[in-house]
Amino acid sequence: MRIDLPGFFDLQVNGFAGVDFNDPDATDDDILHAVQKIKATGVTAFLPALITSSRQRFSTCSKKILRLNPTGFAGFHMEGPYILSEDGPRGAHPREFVSAANIEDFSRRQEAAEGKILLVTLAPEVHGALPLIEHLVESGVRVAIGHTAATTQQISDAVKAGATLSTHLGNGCHLQMSRHPNLIWDQLADDRLFASLIVDGHHLPPATVKAMIRAKGVERIILTTDAMAAAGCGPGNFKLNGEPVTVSADGRVSHAGKPWLAGSSLTMDHAVANAVKITGLPLQAVWEMASSRSAEFFGMKPAGRVVADWDVNAFRLTIREVAA
Repeated sequence: MRIDLPGFFDLQVNGFAGVDFNDPDATDDDILHAVQKIKATGVTAFLPALITSSRQRFSTCSKKILRLNPTGFAGFHMEGPYILSEDGPRGAHPREFVSAANIEDFSRRQEAAEGKILLVTLAPEVHGALPLIEHLVESGVRVAIGHTAATTQQISDAVKAGATLSTHLGNGCHLQMSRHPNLIWDQLADDRLFASLIVDGHHLPPATVKAMIRAKGVERIILTTDAMAAAGCGPGNFKLNGEPVTVSADGRVSHAGKPWLAGSSLTMDHAVANAVKITGLPLQAVWEMASSRSAEFFGMKPAGRVVADWDVNAFRLTIREVAA
């Protein structure tokens, strides 16, 4: 079946096609190559995700992208450094650069990013989180909860302060926690929060994806890839923010010798196909989770058009043409 729909909007892309957006040594050609490959998967707007690092590294990486201003670049997703430092919730973020939430630090990073930080993911329980959330919301920056072990009250306080998204819900948390209450149930139950999901078969089991979408409602779900340099490549060894990661034959991305995930090798066309297969929802409904829903979250409209073939029996989406 031939379809013609709005382009995808991915709000969390660490890298692509062998290129890490968190690498200060990435060349202009590297970045432009990655962006071209991202577009080929139907993504016409995206937020490079710059994760926990020194302010200097953040500045260098953001300025490279700003100077190029590549097609589809909509702004930055600053994931960290205001996250929990514990193993598990911290995920692949380097412990040495995790810090308390700080308005001055954010302001200096936003200055380096020329005001293009659109989304900040933080842990509500870190020192200074609530004043920073209020500051971010007042300045028009969206706030997401992630890489956290927050209590019910801490999540409630963050939402009251203005947080409106759960970053890759079900991930960036401890492998084991109380059955209930816990931070997953709390975020699922709060209708003021949108939830981004990574539907790659590794971050969330199929039953979990299905249950989360039912609980949150399709109108509050945003599909994201959390793609890193391995996306669009095969298995092998890559780097994320300077740290070595390994991609297995089935596409699972993890820190070498560690149990937690380190981004994904997922592409958005596959995310959409996976979500349709898992949920049984119509393609149009799932497509909106990867396109208009994420754009509207930032007060934008989807960019461009995607022409693709959809094989309803094989759950396969083949991108034919992308117009930005």
